[in-house]
Amino acid sequence: MTDSKRFTITLAQLNPTVGDIAGNADKARRARARAAADGADVVVLPELFLAGYPPEDLVLKPAFQMACRAEVEALARETADGGPAMLVGTPWVDGGKLYNACALLDGGRIAAIRFKVNLPNYGVFDEKRVFARGTVGGPITIRGLRVGVPICEDTWMEESADYEDVVETLAETGAEILIVPNGSPYARGKHDLRMNVQVARVTESHLPMVYLNQVGGQDELVFDGASFVLNADRSLGAQLPSFAENITTLIFEKAGGAWRCNGPVAKVPEGDEGDYAACVLGLRDYVNKNGFPGVLMGISGGIDSALCAAIAVDALGADRVRGIMLPFRYTAQVSLDDADKLAKALGFRYEILPIADAVNGFENILADTFKGFARDITEENLQARTRGTLLMAVSNKTGAMVVTTGNKSEMSVGYATLYGDMNGGFNPIKDLYKTQVFRISTLRNSWKPEGAMGPEGEVIPNNIIIRPPTAELRENQTDQDSLPPYDILDAILERLVEREQPLSEIIADGFDKDTVLRIDRLLNIAEYKRRQAAPGVKVTRKNFGRDRRYPITNRFRDQAKPLPKPDEDLVTRPGKGTSEAFD
Repeated sequence: MTDSKRFTITLAQLNPTVGDIAGNADKARRARARAAADGADVVVLPELFLAGYPPEDLVLKPAFQMACRAEVEALARETADGGPAMLVGTPWVDGGKLYNACALLDGGRIAAIRFKVNLPNYGVFDEKRVFARGTVGGPITIRGLRVGVPICEDTWMEESADYEDVVETLAETGAEILIVPNGSPYARGKHDLRMNVQVARVTESHLPMVYLNQVGGQDELVFDGASFVLNADRSLGAQLPSFAENITTLIFEKAGGAWRCNGPVAKVPEGDEGDYAACVLGLRDYVNKNGFPGVLMGISGGIDSALCAAIAVDALGADRVRGIMLPFRYTAQVSLDDADKLAKALGFRYEILPIADAVNGFENILADTFKGFARDITEENLQARTRGTLLMAVSNKTGAMVVTTGNKSEMSVGYATLYGDMNGGFNPIKDLYKTQVFRISTLRNSWKPEGAMGPEGEVIPNNIIIRPPTAELRENQTDQDSLPPYDILDAILERLVEREQPLSEIIADGFDKDTVLRIDRLLNIAEYKRRQAAPGVKVTRKNFGRDRRYPITNRFRDQAKPLPKPDEDLVTRPGKGTSEAFD
C-alpha cells in the first residue's frame, strides 16, 4: 500500500500504431520501467493503447481480439515483480460481447477491468458499430487509493441525453481521484473545449482529474496529446506538451482531505500554430507507420506546394524529401525561379522534368478521336494528368510516397484534376483553406514547431507568399463558374461545410446570391472527386473524409429560399390520437 498521503502516477503520453500489438506492448513496458525508476505507484496508458486507436473494424477480427488478450496477460504476469501497477487500454471480450476496456494490472494479475459506458457515434467516431456498451462500475483500488476510471467519452456529458453520468456514479461510490484514458483527436480549438468539459466534471464531482490523451497520427486523424491534470479546486496541476511523446511522473499529496498535484506546465500551441504542428505530425506518422522511405511531390513555384514541402521537411528531414518541377509551355520563369529558391532554402533534392514531349504525345494520340471537337479544358487537364503519371512513375521506382498539394478551397469546388494533381498517397494541407495556407506559410517563416526537422528562418520565399493567387478553371467548370477572391470563397465555404448553413442565411449575412449559389453548386458536383482524393490531415470541425459524408448521387439542392416553418397542427402526437388517426 502506498503512503496514505502521497500517490505517484506516471503518465505515458505515447504514440501507438494500430495493429502493432507487440510494439505497443513494448512501449508500455518501457514506460513502466521509467515509472519504476521514478518510484511510481502506477503507470497510465491511453485508451485502447494495445490495439492502437481507432482500430475500426480491425477490432472485430477474433484473431486480433485474442492477440490483445494474450498481450494483456503477458503484461499482467510481469507486474508480479512488485513494481508499478499498469492501467492500460485494450479491447476485451466478455460474455460474447466486445468492449472498449481499461485493465488494471498489478501483483501478477489482471486486478480489475472497467468498460467504456458512453460510446461516441458522431463526427469521426462510430464506436457503436464495433463495441458493446459497458455498465457503470465503481472505483478500482490502486495501492490503497480508490480511483475512478471513466474512459474518454464517459466524461463528455454534453454530447447526448442518453449518456450515463459515469463521473457522478464514481464520486458517489467513493472515488478519491479520476484517471481518464483518452483517444481524443486534434481539431482547431479542441484543447479549450476539452478543458471546459473536464472542468465541469471536476466542479460536479469535487475530485481531481488526470486526463491522459494519446499522441500521434492515424490515417487522417492526429492525436495531439496535451494531457493535463486538474486539481479539485479546478486549478491546473500539470500540462504535458502537445504533438510529442512524453512520459512524466507526477506526485499527488493529500492535504485537507483532498489530493493535489503541482507538476510542470508546458505551452500548448493553438490556432495556426496548432494546425501546422498537426500537419507535420500527421504526415510524419503516415509515412513512417506505413513504411515509406520518404516522399516526393510536384513543386510548382506556388504557395500550396511550397507549404507542403516545408511540412514534409519538418516532418521527415530534407534527406527524405524530393521535389520535382514539371514545367510546360505555360510555366512562367518566376515559378521556376521561386521553386529553385524554395528547394535551396529547405535543402531538399530538386530536379526539373519538362513535360512538353509527353503532353504533345498524348495530344497526338488523341488527335483523331478529338477530331471535330473544339479545344477546351480537356487539353489543359492533360498537363495535370501527365504530371500525375510521371510523379507516380518516380514513386513506383523509388518507393517514395507522392504528397498531393491541394488545399480545402480547391477540394471543395473541384479546383483540381482527377487522376492528375489530386491523386497520390497523402495530402498534409487537405483540410486547410487557401487563406489559411497563406497565413501558415507566413507563420512558418518566423516560427518552427518543437521537434520540426527543417531549418529556422525564412524557408518559403516571400515572393511565393505575396504573389497574388489566381483561381483558374478546372474540369467540369464553365465560364460562369469562375471563382470569387479567396477570402470571399473561404468565408462562404466555411459556412457551407463547417456550419452547414442554409443558403438563405449565408445570403442574409451579406454575400452575393449568385456567388453563393455558384459555390454551392460546385461543392455538390465535386463530391465524386473528393471521394477519390488522397487522405489528408484533419484539423477542422468537418473535413472531407471521416466526418462529412454526402452521397455522390444526390439531386437535392438548397434553393436559397427562407426555410418553411413546420405546420405542427398537422401532426398527431402520442396520447392525443383519435380513432380516425389510427384508421
